[in-house]
Amino acid sequence: MKKANIINLIKYYAENNDVGFRNEAYQIADIFDKMGDYQLSEYIMALLSDANTFVPQINEDDLTFVRKIEVTGDPLPLPEKILEDVKGIINAVGHRIGVNKFLFQGAPGTGKTETVKHIARILNRDLFIVDFAYVIDSKLGQTGKNIAKLFDEINNLVAPEKVVILFDEIDALALDRTDSKDLREMGRAMTSVLKGLDELNERILLIATTNLFEYFDKALIRRFDFVIDFNRYSREDLIDIAEIILNHYLSKFDNAGRNIRLFKKIISSMEKIPYPGDLKNIIKTSLAFSSPDNEFDYLRRLYASVCEEGGLELKVLQDKGFTVREIEILTGVSKSQVSRELKE
Repeated sequence: MKKANIINLIKYYAENNDVGFRNEAYQIADIFDKMGDYQLSEYIMALLSDANTFVPQINEDDLTFVRKIEVTGDPLPLPEKILEDVKGIINAVGHRIGVNKFLFQGAPGTGKTETVKHIARILNRDLFIVDFAYVIDSKLGQTGKNIAKLFDEINNLVAPEKVVILFDEIDALALDRTDSKDLREMGRAMTSVLKGLDELNERILLIATTNLFEYFDKALIRRFDFVIDFNRYSREDLIDIAEIILNHYLSKFDNAGRNIRLFKKIISSMEKIPYPGDLKNIIKTSLAFSSPDNEFDYLRRLYASVCEEGGLELKVLQDKGFTVREIEILTGVSKSQVSRELKE
């Protein structure tokens, strides 16, 4: 431990600077941890966690580029490959070795943002979001200054070990630019981001999301400890996830019937099954709009919303493997009439 650490600790205490005092104390705990004195490091951490003098209170009115969001809601189901990577993040946070910056990349609807919320729930941390649309400024040089202020806000949050920062759609800094002045400006902004990531408090968990990973500067990618690809859904994964989503919402409806066989046939009939975010919206809307007098009306609405033109013709439905009873449910045509028309 350096003399500067002790001097800073006393200075922050004398100035009644809670944030500075806590951050300095965390650095001292880290030093002892790296020296191998784990018991003393954990003792300091325990004192900070239990100290009544420094109850974590974040004044959200003082924040310009960061805002707290609720982590309510249900997480989107994930395939095992992605779920294992998410478990790895939870483990990394628990090990406290400075692996704290992650990038979630994937198409819209793959569950990136919902997964960040779920991680915050698991870790019992507050979630703060950064929307880069508000950080980027048309004035020359202002974006870089905003980014510097942004990281100052993040690093000065009280109780960094209780915080998750979400960089939502960081693509705004990675898009190709055609205007030379704009290109230079965003180059300076990117430099500010790289510097901010390098100097980020290790106790803060930061997760960025992007839909445009292919545009990213390699220097930016290297700043993240790990990149999770959320595009890794097989067709079978999506069918299973659709069933999980349906079962979740069916539990909220007293009048809706359960016909998983027909439901999976409908999902399987789609040439391209949407990612979970869109699947959730389609299923939820079909149930919400369904008639309370018809227990399977949601299945009719679901198929109507996803079938191609002509998909409700009886012969087309038969060719797709739907039974006479299933065709009756999907079209509202009686079984006897379906049988008669198909024979004709």
